Amino acid sequence: MSDWLLTTILLSLSIYLLVMVFYYRTLLRKERQSSIIIKETLGDAEIVIRKYQVQLQRSLGNIDILSDELNKIKNDLKSLRTRNSQYRMENEKLRQHIKELEGKIEALL
Repeated sequence: MSDWLLTTILLSLSIYLLVMVFYYRTLLRKERQSSIIIKETLGDAEIVIRKYQVQLQRSLGNIDILSDELNKIKNDLKSLRTRNSQYRMENEKLRQHIKELEGKIEALL
């Protein structure tokens, strides 16, 4: 009777362990596959990140160039406004001088 009980227990334990080995082996395969997929996904993501990083650096460079151009144009605009106000003042002086000369001419006539 004890031999039968011992054999049954050992057989049950063996079947249980065999099932657990297959179960964990299947889990290990799935884990390896998911690990491979994650590595590939991370590699693709890294490539995309590098691509966008290069585009961002180019864009920032373009923004710097545009900022420099904008500053130059602002400075040109300031100088043009200054010259314009100077020309207006000179024009006003010339108009006054013309009026004075017209007054003198009329006084002479």
